[in-house]
Amino acid sequence: MKSVALIPIKLNNERLPGKNLKPFDNGEPLINYTLKTALQVQQFDEIYVYCSQESIVDFLPNGVKFLKRPESLDLPTASIADLMRTFAENVNADIYVKMHVTAPFISTSTLQNGLNAVSTGNFDSAFAVKFHQDFLWIDDKPQNYDGYNIIRTQDLQPFYTETTGLYIFNKNLAKQGRRIGNRPFLLEVSSIEAIDINDTQDFEIANAIFNHIIKKGQP
Repeated sequence: MKSVALIPIKLNNERLPGKNLKPFDNGEPLINYTLKTALQVQQFDEIYVYCSQESIVDFLPNGVKFLKRPESLDLPTASIADLMRTFAENVNADIYVKMHVTAPFISTSTLQNGLNAVSTGNFDSAFAVKFHQDFLWIDDKPQNYDGYNIIRTQDLQPFYTETTGLYIFNKNLAKQGRRIGNRPFLLEVSSIEAIDINDTQDFEIANAIFNHIIKKGQP
């Protein structure tokens, strides 16, 4: 069973220009952390950085391949579904693992747990989620508690949100442009693993975590 890591990278980011190559203080370019994590996962047969600009090759260590993607996939109008389908048309695999440079703290154990779950065939996909047990409101209405009867937080019905940092899916889903199927395995991750860097504030938070927690070897 062939497993391939797909790491899509844009160099023309709008909200935080150059974020994928931006280094942490006292650290390395953001891209390095996801690539190092991927290289530690023995289940991967191939690891690809999928980017429209060949200059990214200068940042790739041994063991990571470059695949040039159409520049049309860099446009704001391009969809994630198109990106996954196009990649799957060029790289055949049984299992695809879509990782993002903007989620630099995803652990190897989370990756391996997701791969193991999908490899069994019992699940068609796996993805990282963050656990919440808070007072949830949608459309100006409470969703997991009765507004007339305030209960303890620990008694609330919990819910999960996608971190968007990690998706694992089989070939059939990839061809459909889907990253989550009808039989998903939820990978609950910590608040640190759930970090996803989109803008300047996100980067500053991740930078603080890197310097004050990660570099100090704290769990």
